[in-house]
Order: sequence, then C-alpha cells, then structure tokens
Amino acid sequence: MKRSLINARVIDPTNGRDGQYDLHLDGGRLIAIGEAPADFSAEQRDDLAGKLVTPAFIDLGAHLRDPGPRYKGSLVSESAAALAGGYATILPRPDTSPVLDSASHIRTLLDRARDVAGVRLAPLGALTQGLEGDLLANMAALKSAGCVALTNLRQPIRDLGVLRRCLEYARTFDITVVFQAQEAALAGQGCAHEGAIASRLGLAGIPESAETVALTQWLLLIEQTGVRAHVSLLSSARAVELVRDAKARGLDISADVSMAQLHWTDEQLEGFNANFHLEPPLRSAADRDALRAGVVDGTIDAIVSDHLPHEAAAKSAPFAVSEPGMTSLETMLPLGLALVEAELLSLPRLIETLTFSARRFGLKGGMLEVGEYCDLSVIDMEQEWRVSSETLVSAGHNTPLLGMLLNGRVEEVLLGDSCYA
Repeated sequence: MKRSLINARVIDPTNGRDGQYDLHLDGGRLIAIGEAPADFSAEQRDDLAGKLVTPAFIDLGAHLRDPGPRYKGSLVSESAAALAGGYATILPRPDTSPVLDSASHIRTLLDRARDVAGVRLAPLGALTQGLEGDLLANMAALKSAGCVALTNLRQPIRDLGVLRRCLEYARTFDITVVFQAQEAALAGQGCAHEGAIASRLGLAGIPESAETVALTQWLLLIEQTGVRAHVSLLSSARAVELVRDAKARGLDISADVSMAQLHWTDEQLEGFNANFHLEPPLRSAADRDALRAGVVDGTIDAIVSDHLPHEAAAKSAPFAVSEPGMTSLETMLPLGLALVEAELLSLPRLIETLTFSARRFGLKGGMLEVGEYCDLSVIDMEQEWRVSSETLVSAGHNTPLLGMLLNGRVEEVLLGDSCYA
C-alpha cells in the first residue's frame, strides 16, 4: 500500500532528524521524507499533527516465554505486547525450556516466529551448554542459525579459564557477548539491595560488590581477549564508573539499564510489594541517580525493558520467595516520557536509547533511510491510559503500575517488508 504520514514530529536520532516532516511509504519502503515524488499517489493519507513518529523500538533480553510454560506467556501474547509497546524487534533471552543452546532450537523458534504475525526476533543464544557454565556452546552453529549474540545471563561461569575460552572463541567467530554481572557467591540467596531498608525488613541483601566484582573480572578478560561485549542491566553507581572507565580505555563495550532502575529504588520495598522483586535488585537513590547520569552522558547506551511476565501465583508468595521480574514492554514508553517530562532526559535521547540495539548488534531498523524498508512507531504522547488486566496485552500482569494512569501510548507500529530483517 502507498501511504503518506503527514505533519508528524519525526525523530530519527541516528540521522540527526528532529522536526515536522511528511513520510511517504510504498509497501513498507520509505520513498521520501518531505515532499512526495511527482509520480507518488497515496492510497491512504494520515494527518498526524500533534503525533510523534520514530523508528520502531528494539529491545534486548525480553523474555517471550517461548518455548516454555504457556501459563506465563507465549510467543503470540508477548509479541503482541511488544508491538503494543512500540517494538518491532526483540532480542529474546535464551533461558527458555529447552535452553536456546543449539542451532536446531534457534531455527525452531524463528520458524514459529514467522507463523506469528508481529514482532521480529533476533535471538540471543546460550554462551554455554544449558547455561550451566561448564561446556562451551557451538558458537559458530548458533550464529549461522540466526543468533546475534551469546549470553549466560546471570548464570555463573565459576571457572575463569572456561570464561576466558568462551570469550576467545566468541572473538574468533566475531560474535558479541552479552553479560549480566553478578558474583553468585556474594549474591547468595539475597532478594534485595543490601542496606538499611533490607535489614529493617528482614530481607537477605545482595551487596553492590556482587555486581562490581563480577564486572571487574569480565572487563579484564574482555580487554585481554578483545571480544566485542555488552554489559546488561547495570544497577549500581560504582558499576557505571567501571563501564565509563573501560570505555575511556578503548574497550569495545556497550551497556544498558532497565527502565525500572531509572524510576524506583529500594524504598519501594517498604510495602513488601513482590512486583518490585527484581534481579538485579532496586538499589539506593544514589545508585538510581548515577544510572540516570550514565544514560545522559552516553556511558549507558540503551534502556531495556527486562520484560519477564509471570502468572499471578508467582508474585502472591512472600517477597523473599516470590519470583523476580516485571512485565514491562507495554509501559516502557510512558515511563520514558515521564523522565522526559521531569527534564531528566531529552526526547531524542530517549528514542536513541530505545533503538540503540540495532546498531550494536548489526540489525536493520532503528533508523529512517529513504529507499529502504523501515519499521515505524506512531505515538500519541498526550494519550492517557490506565494500566489494568484489560489494557495489558502481555499474559503477565506483574507490574506495580496496575491501576495507575499513564501518559503516552503507541497508536500503531508499521512494519516494513518482513524479508529485510
């Protein structure tokens, strides 16, 4: 279909574009920005005055719960949640059932995704077999099957010799390694940030050093092996400093933070609301402020959802034994706009952080290029909506935002031709 989107504010950080433009599309391909070609006749013309158009968002590490227990979610439900949140591409995590540690599992997932009308998948494969931290996965086969990066998530690789070999092999095959820094021996059975609040509430704490000790080891081995790496889900001020220093020393690394860590602190644990049970845990206000500053100055490159849907029973247990995680794909935009409204982040920078993964992981998308297929999000920044079991598309309703009125909603995601991804 030939379609014109006129009078919208268009933000495309990659190309430095922020202003009012008309966009002209033909079958998902962007034909022109501004004046339409003389031979172009739109079959549909949408006046988007007052609306925002951006490259569709890309999320790293959301859990789509597929393959796995359907009562927590499915490819159908979580793909729909992603589209509702403005996302066209998801890099799903590999801790599914079975674990995404073989080429056959990756191909099966991608085949299933093609049968689901919706979000594109660019999977993360397991760095070690079964995520058990002992034997290296077949990295070359995983890359050939469609993995864009490898990760062991927070599962420990206790033998540093094995970790070094993982990074060396990843470097050999030119594969990005994504890691979440946590030293298991220091984290123990903790469920909250180690500090005064956790102590008063009687909750086992996870010290900042659980993150920084592991991060230091990773950074030293990344420097030694020269592997391309991405540190995911930073949670502490000291970790931000370590990443900033590593970048200054020329390491080929990037970093992200979850939206939850930019909004909330361990003070939210006062009510024992299990929807605030996250991994890594919410930390202090000083940590949150440092994370925000890291996003502003570019130390942190991306803001991610850390989407992890659960059934109601998983969050109905006492805080310490509830399952960590939050459903978040659908609330990312309004929470991001709240940071913009509070003048903590500019709108172009917000969009840049939500599309960064395209550039880092070699994906098409994340920008508007004339003559190319593109994915677009059409956003009404003024629309109010209430978070409820009726308005959420995800199978998981485990969010502390239930019942709250949010500002800003994605009206539509326009997907380019599916063959280009």
